[in-house]
Amino acid sequence: MAPTDDPTPASRGGRGFAKARAAFDGLRGHAGFWLKALSQPTIDLTLRTQAGQRTRIVESPGVSLPKAELDALVAQLRIVAAKTLPEESLTYGIFSGEPERLSRAVVTLISEEDTGRPIAFNALSVMDVPLDGEPAEVTHLGLVMVDPDVRGQGLSWVLYGLTALVLFARDGLRPKWISNVAQVPAVVGMVSDTFSDVFPSPQPGARQSFAHLQLARGIMARHRAVFGVGEEAGFDEARSVITNAYTGGSDALKKTFEIAPKHRDAVYNEFCERELDYGRGDDVLQLGRVDLAGARRYLMSEVPSGSLPALLAASAMLALQRLVLPVIYWLDDSRAFGTLRPRRHESGGAR
Repeated sequence: MAPTDDPTPASRGGRGFAKARAAFDGLRGHAGFWLKALSQPTIDLTLRTQAGQRTRIVESPGVSLPKAELDALVAQLRIVAAKTLPEESLTYGIFSGEPERLSRAVVTLISEEDTGRPIAFNALSVMDVPLDGEPAEVTHLGLVMVDPDVRGQGLSWVLYGLTALVLFARDGLRPKWISNVAQVPAVVGMVSDTFSDVFPSPQPGARQSFAHLQLARGIMARHRAVFGVGEEAGFDEARSVITNAYTGGSDALKKTFEIAPKHRDAVYNEFCERELDYGRGDDVLQLGRVDLAGARRYLMSEVPSGSLPALLAASAMLALQRLVLPVIYWLDDSRAFGTLRPRRHESGGAR
């Protein structure tokens, strides 16, 4: 006689059904997230990113949220900031009180699922910058803060990549420019590893194109307030390094090289130590692109392994690149892509 604690075929089948149901429910939740991301005029999405945590992504909260909800959101961000910098205060970006900052921001807020306590956030900003005589959008990766009590819990994949991926998908998978201002080797390395065509970077082949230079000049001329850099700060164009950067409301974020979080790859630590004067307060201004290659790298290397929705998303990316995406670009005559230009009426207006 078989031992009484040996699972019967029926019980094994029940457990298998339960696992399949759980996987389906998770997949359905992610599918709903992406459908909303692709269809909403302004994003306001919430999803469970890992056990015990929920992530909310809000685009343009300054105009998309009622005042009471906006005040509640900013209060949650301030809770995280107070835990991160208990004796300091920030006066730039979303903390400046200027409506324009919140109308151009994309906020990613991670909270505890059970208590609702906010534990981390990223505040991206969308900047208009001229490129080759035409207006272009650059998404600045923005201010990231994590409650010291939860550091080391693998939140960076949400804070640095998820929102950029959502915006990339919502915009029809067209390549998007991103920028990053940092003196932290861990962040400089993460940007170099995650995005495409990043400069400056110690990676072999990294070079400054004329597009990089145009965008950097435009950002420094028009958008210093986005990342708290004062007018007296200098800019070394050849190296894309901002000198004396902590003079425009971001003073509390200045670090020494010794305490700045390091990257697991020493090449980034050595690069930052060599290129930046930490005593003066230098930052690199990195520019890169979110594209399909970068999205695949992000999904395969940054998103926690074993995630079925992530693997399905990676497969979908490959399918879109090989089969569907060229057709979508060809049929969409309302926006430019590369050398393709929108069809125009005789009067000159784009259809």
